[in-house]
Amino acid sequence: MSTVATTVVTGDKKGRVLLAYSGGLDTSCILVWLIEQGYEVYAFMADVGQEEDFEAAREKALKIGAKKFFLEDLKREFVEELIYPAVQCNAIYEGVYLLGTSLARPVIARGMIEVAEREACDYVSHGCTGKGNDQVRFELAFYGLKPTIKVIAPWRLPEFYDRFPGRSALLEYAAQHGVPVVQTAAKPWSTDENLFHISYEAGILEDPNTTPPADMWKLTASPEHAPNEPEQIVVEFKRGLPTKVTVPGTGAVYTDAVEIFLQLNALARKHGIGRVDIVENRFIGVKSRGCYESPGATILRVAHMDLEGMTLDRNVRALRDQFITIELSRILYNGYFFSPEREFLTAAIPASQRTVNGQVKLKLYKGNCVVEGRSSDEGLYDEKFSSMDEMGGFEPSETTGFISVSAIRLKAWANANVQKGAGGVKRSDVYNPKE
Repeated sequence: MSTVATTVVTGDKKGRVLLAYSGGLDTSCILVWLIEQGYEVYAFMADVGQEEDFEAAREKALKIGAKKFFLEDLKREFVEELIYPAVQCNAIYEGVYLLGTSLARPVIARGMIEVAEREACDYVSHGCTGKGNDQVRFELAFYGLKPTIKVIAPWRLPEFYDRFPGRSALLEYAAQHGVPVVQTAAKPWSTDENLFHISYEAGILEDPNTTPPADMWKLTASPEHAPNEPEQIVVEFKRGLPTKVTVPGTGAVYTDAVEIFLQLNALARKHGIGRVDIVENRFIGVKSRGCYESPGATILRVAHMDLEGMTLDRNVRALRDQFITIELSRILYNGYFFSPEREFLTAAIPASQRTVNGQVKLKLYKGNCVVEGRSSDEGLYDEKFSSMDEMGGFEPSETTGFISVSAIRLKAWANANVQKGAGGVKRSDVYNPKE
């Protein structure tokens, strides 16, 4: 059960707080409000690949009262420890969402706890709303990493949300306390960005029938305005991990894990790849409309899934798809990364990817990522064995017995229906649109 500070007392120092600071209106006001309540506040930012003026954020945090500011570069950890395992198991939530926000939260939380321990902080705090997923993700991660940590969640405290019932109250408070604010009325939605993606929600997007304005999309070119000429690339995988990207048109080759992801992002953004607009089910039970751009991740998912068709055993793939992919995606979305079940599932991923080695040729064109070919030295695909033009060691007559055995159960079921007077199969047995 979470430990949350609820008493508002001014004057006496209550302890040291490490605040997850974004530099925006909410966390800037929270920083000042925590100081007002008697806390010593340190500000924390994680560099997980978002396009951010970190120096400006540092200056702002210190100017409005933070005792210290910490910026942790977590990009490589994010790519190698979260993004790539998600690629290996084709993680996806409700068949559409590639989990960009969910994947970053464990990395940020771990960075926060490390700083909190090093700086002897009594509390950690965040600016997540009381209706969203992120409050759950952050706090479960905090407790999974440091069970004794105490959390201050202002947006769940009546004394905070009663005082700030809306944006106008926050803006008024910011003006009173000299908090610099960048007006965002022209873009009435909230965003979260990292190396993997950017999300858009709230504001005008809360009407699920409102078409996102063209200027909302930040990362990707609109497919209509993407280049008229397609671009070919080759992605090479070893054990299900991308190890090399080649761009034949320019001769460029990328092999570093972070650089591969950055370049795939750049290519996908250029060609308008990776936009999604969905209504999803939040963990707390609320439906939410979200728009996402996951450019490089979309390319990797297409390429990885295609190569698995050639290199992964059928039953291994079925087990992975039906269990690991679904369950790990749910665990990531709901915030249970630092849990025994997550450890159990991720331990199984490398075994499933042992044979996923090879190359995939892709064409990037106006919002589409099209597979144009694949190759692998793994022996699961035999061109001669599957050929329609030669035997290749396979006798077609042997299939007769296979079909006969497979039909035993179906014949028994059909005979049982005849004995019950059902007669033959009626059209309504196959499909009845009125049911």
